[in-house]
Amino acid sequence: MSMEQKQAGQLMAKESAESREVFCRAASQTPDVSALKNVRGIYTVARGSSDAAANILSYELMAALGVPVTSLPPSIFSIGSGVCVKGAAALVISQSGASDDLVRSAQGAARNGAAVVAITNQPDSPVEAAAEMTVPIGAGPELAVPATKTVIGAVAAGAAMLSALSPDYAARNAAAVATMAKVSMQTPKAEALQAALLRSRHVYVIGRGAGYGAAIETALKLKECCALHAEAYSASEVLHGPLQLATNPLMVLILDTGVAEIQDSLDQAEARFRGVGCDVHRISPADVAATDLTPAAASALLLAHMYPVILNTALALGLDPDTPTTLKKVTQTT
Repeated sequence: MSMEQKQAGQLMAKESAESREVFCRAASQTPDVSALKNVRGIYTVARGSSDAAANILSYELMAALGVPVTSLPPSIFSIGSGVCVKGAAALVISQSGASDDLVRSAQGAARNGAAVVAITNQPDSPVEAAAEMTVPIGAGPELAVPATKTVIGAVAAGAAMLSALSPDYAARNAAAVATMAKVSMQTPKAEALQAALLRSRHVYVIGRGAGYGAAIETALKLKECCALHAEAYSASEVLHGPLQLATNPLMVLILDTGVAEIQDSLDQAEARFRGVGCDVHRISPADVAATDLTPAAASALLLAHMYPVILNTALALGLDPDTPTTLKKVTQTT
């Protein structure tokens, strides 16, 4: 079937449906992480959906390893002269491994003393060639412009890397893989969420900890697929200046990873937004009775739940999320 004859959204539907298999396979890898044994910090370098995956992983890495993890803008290396990253690791996440600024970042980080780790879905990519080690996503071809299974696979690949560094985390990750292999990939709240998105024009997506990265990715997909104005916030930050926007009609989507330590923060945000009349929705792995998940796996599950909702919302709006009008699969940035 030619691209002109294909049904709208069929690529995104097919690829997002493969997320469970991709997660379980990528998270079960045992990469050689000897290059990372003595790093004193980790810098993530990514853009778009890959940067959201990096955000999810940063919380997981800091909690398990006790080293600082923060992001570096690719422009530090692609249009600047770079910074000293000696004694640290540079985690470069790129689905294609081909964006020029990320290739330059991998090369520049290595040149400036970092142990460069690539998480990519394309074997033998330029980013991989510049890296000291690679943890493959292994999702297979992804043809829809919006990345779905590769985002979830990137989170899983990062979890595999962390498992190889931390035996304690490895046990938790194995339990999470077992849960992901059997849990429902569809939220029972899908219909209500789609109805809310169809009547909304402004959306706040809220998370905390690893769930904040899932919120960033969900907001990005709402813009990319549905042309909806969506912003991602931490549950703590949103109660400052951004709360004032709740005086206008606003849908609030709370992504709850189920972590005990974040419940008070999410509860407070939910109560404040409900109190000013916002249309508030909250989803959690508990909706499908998923337990024994790491925060990263819970974030991946929340994304797997949201991708079909976003797809169906886009289709209901008369849009084809496979091929957004202004976007391409590989974004070449400098």
